[in-house]
Amino acid sequence: MTPAAAHTASAPAPAATGPGLGPLLPARLRPLDRPRLWVELALTALGYWAYTLTRNAVPASGTRRCTARRAERLLHVNIELGVNHAADRVGWLIVGMNYCYATLHFIVPIAVLAWLYVCHPARYRSARTALYGATLLALLGFAFCALAPPRFLAGPGFIDTVAAHHTLGSWASGDVASLSNQYAAMPSVHIAWSAWSGLTVAFLARRTWVRVLGAVYPLATFTVILATANHFVTDAAAGAVTLAMGFLIQGLLTGRPAYPRPPETGRPERRVRTVR
Repeated sequence: MTPAAAHTASAPAPAATGPGLGPLLPARLRPLDRPRLWVELALTALGYWAYTLTRNAVPASGTRRCTARRAERLLHVNIELGVNHAADRVGWLIVGMNYCYATLHFIVPIAVLAWLYVCHPARYRSARTALYGATLLALLGFAFCALAPPRFLAGPGFIDTVAAHHTLGSWASGDVASLSNQYAAMPSVHIAWSAWSGLTVAFLARRTWVRVLGAVYPLATFTVILATANHFVTDAAAGAVTLAMGFLIQGLLTGRPAYPRPPETGRPERRVRTVR
């Protein structure tokens, strides 16, 4: 890398042009270079510590779901019970979904963060800020508005697929359940994280089939969280809104989009007349 290129990579980001409220951060706090790894690991540890606080703050008693379920019935989107029972009829499918729910939720975002850090350092800070902003908002929701997942509700007839099929290592079963927040249903962090991962891959991957996988992944996650009776549709919608707010926070702080804007096409080329 030439000295000029190195200076450009490490220079603070310029202020955004055009209408908008950002950036709120000064230029020296909005660099485009790759951050130090130990700082990122410290931020991750701090996030987990905050999660443990919300987990311990949630009571072990059941919580009310009446308002959210009533809204779903009015909007005719209360499809969770049908999806749950249909998936449970196919043993290999629901067991696979149980493991996907318990593992991909952590593996995929970490893998995407690592890919960004190594391959797209100029985009890492902005995309990471959007993810962390959404996660912080979700933690606030868990702390002040604890809601139970469908599998905890005895009345409607939801099947706890983890218990029914004896899935090992799930965050919702056995001793492992003590390490997770069993009432962290609203908003759905599964949707927020999977949508962030999918958008990041869809915008930044070079191969078309990889971008397609990124676009499909949040839809697959949505199916999994309903089939395993871990979330309602309203939880998923709240997760999507939470992620949108995370991107809003990122935009206000940095004054730049998290992902590159698509190239403008179809606009007629301007002709410049020469006056003689």
